[in-house]
Amino acid sequence: MKEQFYKYIENLQDIITSKLEEIDGAANFKEDLWKRKEGGGGRTRVIENGAVFEKGGVNISKVFGELPEALRKQFGVKEGNFFACGLSLVLHPINPFVPTVHANWRYFEMYDDKGNIVTQWFGGGQDLTPYYLFDEDAVHFHTVCKNACDKHDLEFYPKFKKTCDEYFWNTHRNEARGIGGLFFDYLKETPKYSIKERFNFVTEIGDSFLESYLPIVNNRKNISFTKEHKNWQEIRRGRYVEFNLVHDRGTLFGLKTNGRIESILMSLPPTVQWHYNHVPEKDSEEEKLINILANPKEWVL
Repeated sequence: MKEQFYKYIENLQDIITSKLEEIDGAANFKEDLWKRKEGGGGRTRVIENGAVFEKGGVNISKVFGELPEALRKQFGVKEGNFFACGLSLVLHPINPFVPTVHANWRYFEMYDDKGNIVTQWFGGGQDLTPYYLFDEDAVHFHTVCKNACDKHDLEFYPKFKKTCDEYFWNTHRNEARGIGGLFFDYLKETPKYSIKERFNFVTEIGDSFLESYLPIVNNRKNISFTKEHKNWQEIRRGRYVEFNLVHDRGTLFGLKTNGRIESILMSLPPTVQWHYNHVPEKDSEEEKLINILANPKEWVL
Protein backbone atom coordinates (compact mmCIF):
# COMPACT_ATOMS: atom_id res chain seq x y z
CA MET A 1 0.00 0.00 0.00
CA LYS A 2 2.76 2.48 0.84
CA GLU A 3 4.40 2.03 -2.57
CA GLN A 4 1.03 2.34 -4.30
CA PHE A 5 0.11 5.54 -2.48
CA TYR A 6 3.53 7.14 -2.91
CA LYS A 7 3.38 6.46 -6.65
CA TYR A 8 -0.06 8.09 -6.68
CA ILE A 9 1.11 11.30 -4.99
CA GLU A 10 4.18 11.51 -7.24
CA ASN A 11 1.88 11.53 -10.26
CA LEU A 12 -0.65 13.86 -8.63
CA GLN A 13 2.10 16.38 -7.86
CA ASP A 14 3.04 16.42 -11.55
CA ILE A 15 -0.58 16.94 -12.62
CA ILE A 16 -1.29 19.73 -10.12
CA THR A 17 1.92 21.70 -10.70
CA SER A 18 1.47 21.47 -14.46
CA LYS A 19 -2.08 22.87 -14.27
CA LEU A 20 -1.09 25.62 -11.85
CA GLU A 21 1.77 26.75 -14.12
CA GLU A 22 -0.69 26.85 -16.99
CA ILE A 23 -3.16 29.04 -15.12
CA ASP A 24 -0.42 31.33 -13.78
CA GLY A 25 1.13 31.85 -17.19
CA ALA A 26 4.27 33.58 -15.92
CA ALA A 27 6.03 31.61 -13.18
CA ASN A 28 7.16 28.00 -12.98
CA PHE A 29 7.66 25.75 -9.99
CA LYS A 30 11.22 25.36 -8.75
CA GLU A 31 12.01 21.83 -7.63
CA ASP A 32 14.08 21.00 -4.57
CA LEU A 33 14.96 17.39 -3.74
CA TRP A 34 15.93 16.76 -0.12
CA LYS A 35 16.88 13.86 2.13
CA ARG A 36 16.18 13.20 5.79
CA LYS A 37 19.17 11.75 7.61
CA GLU A 38 17.00 9.42 9.72
CA GLY A 39 15.35 8.01 6.60
CA GLY A 40 13.41 9.27 3.62
CA GLY A 41 13.14 12.63 1.93
CA GLY A 42 10.97 14.56 -0.42
CA ARG A 43 10.37 16.60 -3.54
CA THR A 44 9.46 20.21 -2.81
CA ARG A 45 8.06 22.40 -5.58
CA VAL A 46 7.57 26.11 -4.95
CA ILE A 47 6.16 28.86 -7.16
CA GLU A 48 6.79 32.54 -6.36
CA ASN A 49 6.11 35.98 -7.82
CA GLY A 50 3.88 34.73 -10.60
CA ALA A 51 1.08 36.51 -12.43
CA VAL A 52 -1.56 34.75 -10.29
CA PHE A 53 0.27 33.10 -7.40
CA GLU A 54 2.32 35.22 -5.05
CA LYS A 55 3.64 32.09 -3.36
CA GLY A 56 2.69 28.45 -3.34
CA GLY A 57 4.07 25.01 -2.73
CA VAL A 58 3.10 21.51 -3.79
CA ASN A 59 5.27 19.08 -1.85
CA ILE A 60 5.56 15.33 -1.52
CA SER A 61 7.57 13.49 1.09
CA LYS A 62 8.13 10.10 2.64
CA VAL A 63 9.82 9.67 5.99
CA PHE A 64 10.57 6.48 7.89
CA GLY A 65 12.64 4.99 10.68
CA GLU A 66 12.46 4.98 14.47
CA LEU A 67 9.48 6.80 15.96
CA PRO A 68 10.66 10.07 17.53
CA GLU A 69 10.05 10.38 21.27
CA ALA A 70 7.21 12.86 20.84
CA LEU A 71 5.32 10.41 18.61
CA ARG A 72 6.04 7.44 20.91
CA LYS A 73 4.31 9.40 23.68
CA GLN A 74 1.46 10.37 21.37
CA PHE A 75 0.84 6.75 20.31
CA GLY A 76 1.52 5.28 23.77
CA VAL A 77 4.32 2.96 22.68
CA LYS A 78 7.87 2.47 23.99
CA GLU A 79 9.43 1.87 20.59
CA GLY A 80 8.55 1.26 16.98
CA ASN A 81 9.31 1.98 13.37
CA PHE A 82 7.08 4.05 11.15
CA PHE A 83 6.55 5.11 7.54
CA ALA A 84 4.65 8.22 6.48
CA CYS A 85 4.14 9.80 3.09
CA GLY A 86 1.93 12.51 1.72
CA LEU A 87 1.31 15.42 -0.59
CA SER A 88 0.76 18.85 0.93
CA LEU A 89 -0.07 22.06 -0.91
CA VAL A 90 -0.80 25.68 -0.08
CA LEU A 91 -1.41 28.44 -2.63
CA HIS A 92 -1.42 32.15 -1.81
CA PRO A 93 -2.73 34.18 -4.78
CA ILE A 94 -1.83 37.81 -5.43
CA ASN A 95 -5.41 38.97 -5.99
CA PRO A 96 -7.35 39.38 -2.69
CA PHE A 97 -10.49 38.17 -4.46
CA VAL A 98 -8.90 34.78 -5.13
CA PRO A 99 -8.93 32.56 -2.01
CA THR A 100 -5.97 30.81 -0.47
CA VAL A 101 -6.31 27.05 -0.62
CA HIS A 102 -4.75 24.21 1.35
CA ALA A 103 -4.89 20.46 0.79
CA ASN A 104 -3.07 17.32 1.82
CA TRP A 105 -3.45 13.59 1.48
CA ARG A 106 -1.28 11.27 3.55
CA TYR A 107 -0.66 7.68 4.61
CA PHE A 108 0.93 6.28 7.79
CA GLU A 109 2.15 2.83 8.87
CA MET A 110 3.69 1.64 12.13
CA TYR A 111 5.52 -1.68 12.66
CA ASP A 112 6.39 -4.10 15.45
CA ASP A 113 9.93 -5.36 16.12
CA LYS A 114 9.49 -8.04 13.42
CA GLY A 115 8.49 -5.51 10.77
CA ASN A 116 4.80 -6.43 10.74
CA ILE A 117 2.29 -3.63 10.25
CA VAL A 118 0.54 -2.98 13.55
CA THR A 119 -1.48 0.02 12.40
CA GLN A 120 -2.05 1.93 9.16
CA TRP A 121 -4.29 4.80 8.16
CA PHE A 122 -5.04 7.56 5.67
CA GLY A 123 -5.73 11.21 6.38
CA GLY A 124 -6.17 14.45 4.52
CA GLY A 125 -8.61 16.96 3.15
CA GLN A 126 -8.85 20.33 1.46
CA ASP A 127 -10.10 23.70 2.66
CA LEU A 128 -10.66 27.19 1.30
CA THR A 129 -9.66 30.51 2.90
CA PRO A 130 -11.23 33.48 1.10
CA TYR A 131 -10.54 37.11 1.93
CA TYR A 132 -13.69 38.33 0.20
CA LEU A 133 -16.61 35.94 0.26
CA PHE A 134 -18.47 34.97 -2.91
CA ASP A 135 -21.26 32.58 -1.96
CA GLU A 136 -21.17 30.88 -5.37
CA ASP A 137 -17.46 30.05 -4.90
CA ALA A 138 -18.13 28.51 -1.50
CA VAL A 139 -21.02 26.47 -2.92
CA HIS A 140 -18.87 25.30 -5.84
CA PHE A 141 -15.97 24.21 -3.63
CA HIS A 142 -18.21 22.33 -1.21
CA THR A 143 -20.27 20.77 -4.00
CA VAL A 144 -17.16 19.22 -5.57
CA CYS A 145 -16.12 17.93 -2.14
CA LYS A 146 -19.57 16.47 -1.52
CA ASN A 147 -19.81 14.82 -4.94
CA ALA A 148 -16.46 13.10 -4.44
CA CYS A 149 -17.50 11.89 -0.98
CA ASP A 150 -20.94 10.72 -2.11
CA LYS A 151 -19.39 8.23 -4.54
CA HIS A 152 -18.14 6.31 -1.51
CA ASP A 153 -20.54 6.98 1.39
CA LEU A 154 -23.33 9.53 1.79
CA GLU A 155 -22.30 9.99 5.41
CA PHE A 156 -18.75 11.10 4.54
CA TYR A 157 -19.38 14.68 3.44
CA PRO A 158 -21.41 15.87 6.46
CA LYS A 159 -19.04 14.07 8.82
CA PHE A 160 -15.79 15.31 7.29
CA LYS A 161 -17.17 18.81 6.66
CA LYS A 162 -18.02 19.09 10.37
CA THR A 163 -14.59 17.75 11.32
CA CYS A 164 -13.01 20.36 9.04
CA ASP A 165 -14.99 23.21 10.63
CA GLU A 166 -13.89 22.03 14.07
CA TYR A 167 -10.26 21.43 13.15
CA PHE A 168 -9.47 24.65 11.27
CA TRP A 169 -10.62 26.75 14.19
CA ASN A 170 -8.44 29.44 15.75
CA THR A 171 -9.50 28.91 19.35
CA HIS A 172 -7.57 31.95 20.56
CA ARG A 173 -9.55 34.10 18.06
CA ASN A 174 -12.81 32.14 18.32
CA GLU A 175 -13.17 32.03 14.56
CA ALA A 176 -12.62 29.65 11.65
CA ARG A 177 -9.49 29.92 9.52
CA GLY A 178 -11.64 29.82 6.40
CA ILE A 179 -14.88 28.37 5.06
CA GLY A 180 -13.82 24.75 5.43
CA GLY A 181 -14.11 21.80 3.13
CA LEU A 182 -13.09 18.31 4.21
CA PHE A 183 -10.85 16.97 6.95
CA PHE A 184 -10.38 13.31 7.86
CA ASP A 185 -7.77 11.39 9.80
CA TYR A 186 -7.07 7.87 11.07
CA LEU A 187 -9.07 6.23 8.28
CA LYS A 188 -8.21 2.64 9.10
CA GLU A 189 -9.43 -0.73 7.90
CA THR A 190 -12.78 -1.59 9.50
CA PRO A 191 -15.39 -4.31 9.05
CA LYS A 192 -17.11 -1.93 6.63
CA TYR A 193 -14.08 -0.63 4.69
CA SER A 194 -10.92 -2.38 3.52
CA ILE A 195 -7.66 -0.44 3.40
CA LYS A 196 -7.97 -0.56 -0.42
CA GLU A 197 -11.38 1.11 -0.18
CA ARG A 198 -9.83 3.78 2.03
CA PHE A 199 -7.16 4.27 -0.65
CA ASN A 200 -9.87 4.59 -3.32
CA PHE A 201 -11.68 7.25 -1.30
CA VAL A 202 -8.60 9.36 -0.53
CA THR A 203 -7.43 9.27 -4.15
CA GLU A 204 -10.93 10.28 -5.28
CA ILE A 205 -10.63 13.37 -3.09
CA GLY A 206 -7.13 14.10 -4.38
CA ASP A 207 -8.28 13.76 -7.97
CA SER A 208 -11.12 16.22 -7.33
CA PHE A 209 -8.89 19.03 -6.05
CA LEU A 210 -8.27 20.89 -9.31
CA GLU A 211 -11.98 20.81 -10.15
CA SER A 212 -12.77 22.37 -6.78
CA TYR A 213 -10.28 25.24 -7.02
CA LEU A 214 -9.26 26.21 -10.55
CA PRO A 215 -12.67 27.48 -11.72
CA ILE A 216 -12.68 29.88 -8.75
CA VAL A 217 -9.21 31.14 -9.67
CA ASN A 218 -10.24 31.67 -13.29
CA ASN A 219 -13.35 33.60 -12.27
CA ARG A 220 -11.60 35.96 -9.83
CA LYS A 221 -7.97 36.41 -10.91
CA ASN A 222 -8.59 39.44 -13.15
CA ILE A 223 -10.82 41.45 -10.80
CA SER A 224 -9.23 44.84 -10.13
CA PHE A 225 -8.34 45.56 -6.50
CA THR A 226 -7.10 48.44 -4.37
CA LYS A 227 -4.43 48.85 -1.72
CA GLU A 228 -7.19 48.60 0.89
CA HIS A 229 -8.23 45.20 -0.48
CA LYS A 230 -4.61 44.04 -0.34
CA ASN A 231 -4.22 45.31 3.24
CA TRP A 232 -7.26 43.26 4.30
CA GLN A 233 -5.88 40.16 2.60
CA GLU A 234 -2.58 40.56 4.49
CA ILE A 235 -4.34 41.12 7.82
CA ARG A 236 -6.32 37.91 7.29
CA ARG A 237 -3.16 36.10 6.22
CA GLY A 238 -1.92 36.86 9.73
CA ARG A 239 -4.69 34.67 11.12
CA TYR A 240 -3.64 31.94 8.69
CA VAL A 241 -0.09 32.10 10.04
CA GLU A 242 -1.36 31.98 13.61
CA PHE A 243 -3.28 28.78 12.96
CA ASN A 244 -0.40 27.05 11.20
CA LEU A 245 2.12 27.85 13.92
CA VAL A 246 -0.13 27.31 16.94
CA HIS A 247 -2.57 24.54 16.03
CA ASP A 248 -1.72 22.70 12.81
CA ARG A 249 -0.92 19.00 13.34
CA GLY A 250 0.98 18.72 10.07
CA THR A 251 3.36 21.51 11.03
CA LEU A 252 3.90 19.99 14.47
CA PHE A 253 4.43 16.49 12.98
CA GLY A 254 7.08 17.85 10.62
CA LEU A 255 8.89 19.65 13.42
CA LYS A 256 8.77 16.61 15.75
CA THR A 257 10.07 14.20 13.08
CA ASN A 258 12.99 16.41 12.07
CA GLY A 259 11.36 17.24 8.76
CA ARG A 260 12.83 19.80 6.40
CA ILE A 261 12.01 23.20 7.88
CA GLU A 262 11.82 25.04 4.53
CA SER A 263 9.26 22.54 3.26
CA ILE A 264 7.27 22.60 6.50
CA LEU A 265 7.02 26.39 6.56
CA MET A 266 6.38 26.87 2.84
CA SER A 267 2.71 27.22 3.84
CA LEU A 268 3.39 30.69 5.24
CA PRO A 269 2.50 33.67 3.00
CA PRO A 270 5.23 36.12 1.90
CA THR A 271 3.57 39.34 3.11
CA VAL A 272 1.46 39.61 6.27
CA GLN A 273 0.16 42.38 8.53
CA TRP A 274 -0.86 42.45 12.17
CA HIS A 275 -2.84 45.47 13.36
CA TYR A 276 -3.76 46.05 16.97
CA ASN A 277 -7.44 45.25 17.55
CA HIS A 278 -8.40 45.62 13.90
CA VAL A 279 -12.17 45.73 13.38
CA PRO A 280 -13.73 46.01 9.89
CA GLU A 281 -16.30 48.66 9.09
CA LYS A 282 -19.90 47.84 9.89
CA ASP A 283 -21.88 46.26 7.02
CA SER A 284 -18.74 46.01 4.86
CA GLU A 285 -17.67 43.02 2.76
CA GLU A 286 -14.90 42.48 5.29
CA GLU A 287 -17.40 42.27 8.13
CA LYS A 288 -19.51 39.85 6.09
CA LEU A 289 -16.55 37.47 5.98
CA ILE A 290 -15.88 37.81 9.71
CA ASN A 291 -19.50 36.96 10.53
CA ILE A 292 -19.32 33.75 8.48
CA LEU A 293 -16.01 32.76 10.07
CA ALA A 294 -17.55 33.13 13.51
CA ASN A 295 -20.47 30.84 12.57
CA PRO A 296 -19.55 28.11 10.04
CA LYS A 297 -22.26 27.65 7.44
CA GLU A 298 -23.73 24.67 5.60
CA TRP A 299 -23.04 25.51 1.97
CA VAL A 300 -24.65 22.45 0.37
CA LEU A 301 -27.22 20.03 1.70
